[in-house]
Amino acid sequence: MTTPSKEKCYAAAMQMLVRREHSVVELTQKLTNKDFDRADIEQALDLLIEQNYQSDERFAAEFIQMRFNQGKGPIKISVDLKQRGISHFDLSMYDFYALAQQIRVTKYGDEIPSDYKEQAKQKRFLQSRGFDFEQINQAFSHE
Repeated sequence: MTTPSKEKCYAAAMQMLVRREHSVVELTQKLTNKDFDRADIEQALDLLIEQNYQSDERFAAEFIQMRFNQGKGPIKISVDLKQRGISHFDLSMYDFYALAQQIRVTKYGDEIPSDYKEQAKQKRFLQSRGFDFEQINQAFSHE
């Protein structure tokens, strides 16, 4: 890293990482949008990875925790991660059944509706949050 453009690219990437974790794909897109040369981007990212300033594994862990805390289901989280270039991640430590139940109760109250239309509305809401049918159905079967 000796040319000014390489140093600027590295500094721009570092500035992004200071604010929050980014995946390699996100950083590449953002740096490309800032008109940095592809070779400079690759060298900057390689150095950041080598220095452990950038880690897709760390990004994935933080991203999953953030989305879980926002009440998002595993389908939505998986899609969002794949869009950011992350294909290997583990959601097994999260209880999405309990989260679906909690989200339903928080939004609609404890009582499970007997009206089909209201139940369908609530199920569509949970589906839009990225929960699967099993998690959604269980949110309506337990109190």
